[in-house]
Amino acid sequence: MDGAFRPMPDLRRIVVIGPCASGKSTLVEGLRRLGYQATACAQEHSEIPTLWRHGSPDVVIALAVDLPTVRRRRGEDWPEVIYRTQQRRLAAATAAAAVVLDTSVLDTAEVLSRAAAALQQSAERISESGEAAPS
Repeated sequence: MDGAFRPMPDLRRIVVIGPCASGKSTLVEGLRRLGYQATACAQEHSEIPTLWRHGSPDVVIALAVDLPTVRRRRGEDWPEVIYRTQQRRLAAATAAAAVVLDTSVLDTAEVLSRAAAALQQSAERISESGEAAPS
């Protein structure tokens, strides 16, 4: 051991939800690079309203995106009906989210920065309150 401080890994299970083209995969990749156990859930494709809970996440991060931005990212003909259906399917997961980030107005780096900051603040609150950390 070289004596350098090494923080304990964050063992919380993080699930990222959001509609198509909101940046779920990009955020998950960034969080994993930072050492978080993050996965994306395809809740927007499922009529099972609790699909996002199946991995027993400790933290839910919701990404929001407006239809014009989805169309810029996926093509101008992206159907509004699909967008609205995804919004409905995501409602319960979004309501349970610890943080909601609007990727229509935030760039990739800012989304990652804000998500990481929210996770850090959450970890600090857990540490201060004496709650048991996830194993």
